[in-house]
Amino acid sequence: MRLSGPRAQEIALPQLSLRGSLEHARAKFAEVLDPETQQKLDEAVVTYFAAPNSYTSEDIVEIAAHGSPVILDLLVRQSLARGARLAHPGEFTERAFLSGRIDLTQAEAVRDLIESQTLYQARVAAQQLGGALSRRIQPVKQTLVELIAVLEAGIDFAEDDIDVTPDAQIITRIIAIEKPLAELAQSFEQGRIIHSGLALAIVGRPNVGKSSLFNRLVERERAIVTPIAGTTRDLVTETVAIGGIPIKFVDTAGLRDSDDTVESIGIQKSREALADADLVLVVLDASAQASAEDASLIASVADRRAIVVRNKSDLASNAVTPESTAAAVPTSALTGDGIENLRHAILQLIRGSSAGSEDGMLTNLRQQQAVAAALEGLTAARKAVDNKIPHEMLLLDLYAALRQLDALTGETTPDDVLNLIFSTFCIGK
Repeated sequence: MRLSGPRAQEIALPQLSLRGSLEHARAKFAEVLDPETQQKLDEAVVTYFAAPNSYTSEDIVEIAAHGSPVILDLLVRQSLARGARLAHPGEFTERAFLSGRIDLTQAEAVRDLIESQTLYQARVAAQQLGGALSRRIQPVKQTLVELIAVLEAGIDFAEDDIDVTPDAQIITRIIAIEKPLAELAQSFEQGRIIHSGLALAIVGRPNVGKSSLFNRLVERERAIVTPIAGTTRDLVTETVAIGGIPIKFVDTAGLRDSDDTVESIGIQKSREALADADLVLVVLDASAQASAEDASLIASVADRRAIVVRNKSDLASNAVTPESTAAAVPTSALTGDGIENLRHAILQLIRGSSAGSEDGMLTNLRQQQAVAAALEGLTAARKAVDNKIPHEMLLLDLYAALRQLDALTGETTPDDVLNLIFSTFCIGK
């Protein structure tokens, strides 16, 4: 049980028998007392963090008992009776944000860390929690504030010996802000994939070994496999991690023209899965000559992130295949040959399709939209300079961009801008 607030010790200590007093950042052994008999009910470890050096910047007392629901319920009820209240969802992190200990990107990283399904996701979330994204944004924001300060100074002190900033210099400074922001915006694809994973559809003609390949990739016998073409009638899905990235594999019905009503429904679902997938595996039969249908399917995903797989390589013949399959990955779902190479190719395609560094990236739509809106403001500002619009109007666009960055790192007050003006120019002369 965790208590946060100025009365944390006052509420927690009467419930415990503790040798000595609590010390900041020190764990102490304690006994949990029966409120009626004052006898020991349980043993616990109590940790105290003094304000402002705690997660919430308030006094925090954490009581770690043995986990009995009865004991924990007793501790909570006694705390409520002594004046505490139940925390709202995420309130401890919210208080950390409101106290200025963390910004919104770090608060979101707490949630990402809790929701992590893989160690790789947890590592990226830990970097974000440590302020990686904030550190990447802060220099850009500082440069923008400096430009605003220069323009504000030119307006507010036009009668003093302060030269009006030339348009070419303003454009250069705006471009210097846009470049790192544009690079950051490109990191969203990678961040989204790391945070949410992606869907991979396995498609191909009937009986090329899609279900067998699916079972090999997910390392489970999830899909029914028979020599009969058209066995798969519905989508079969399974999520596994490759390189720490969650991938939802989707096994689909073989693509062909069919008069069977049930199979036709499955084929339609396969086409929908193909359209919705982030990544596609086009499976060919290496033991048979490639058909016109194979070539058509490969052509249909030419502008998609796709990998061509020549399955049944253990039965491969000298059949002539289209040039488009020259770089195909050979596999044998029966023997397992080539499966690791296929996993590596999938991971390379995922990571190769995304830009940006893992050390500070956009991981959700809110962050991406804020950066995109900031770039729009900067673009509008450049157009304003080109059109010789007065600096008073130009500043509206720059402030609009700054407000979007504030949504990520915290509010910049007018005082911050004024302080920069007075520290940069010798206005008192």
